[in-house]
Amino acid sequence: MKSKFLSDFKDFAMKGNVIDMAVGVIIGGAFGKIVTSLVNDVIMPAIGKLTGGVNFSDLSYVLTPATVDPVTGEETAAAVLIKYGAFIQNIVDFVIIAFCIFVAIRMLAKLKRKKEEVPAPAAPPAPSKEELLLTEIRDLLKEKSGK
Repeated sequence: MKSKFLSDFKDFAMKGNVIDMAVGVIIGGAFGKIVTSLVNDVIMPAIGKLTGGVNFSDLSYVLTPATVDPVTGEETAAAVLIKYGAFIQNIVDFVIIAFCIFVAIRMLAKLKRKKEEVPAPAAPPAPSKEELLLTEIRDLLKEKSGK
């Protein structure tokens, strides 16, 4: 019973689709880091420069200000913030990733269409009149010899 379970699991894990999916997830994670870096380190600073030096990751709305101890000057409770700037960065991040996936799927579809457009091998040519005549003669000889 136990060996059947392990055998079934091994068959499942070694299927091409599962391995392809695992590779896709790993590559997708690495690609996500690249896109996040592109957004955070290249695109958003450029947009910030165009908008007068605004750093989008710092944009937030304070719901509750931080509480500071008057004696020590230390912060006793952190501020409660709505960080809409980080949200904007994540939206840009998502749009870029979605666009890249769209382009990749579109390219794969084009490759698939080109593969389908490749003409199938030509059907063998129809037999000539001589071949048809010889086939008839052969069949007649078989009938006579079989009797």
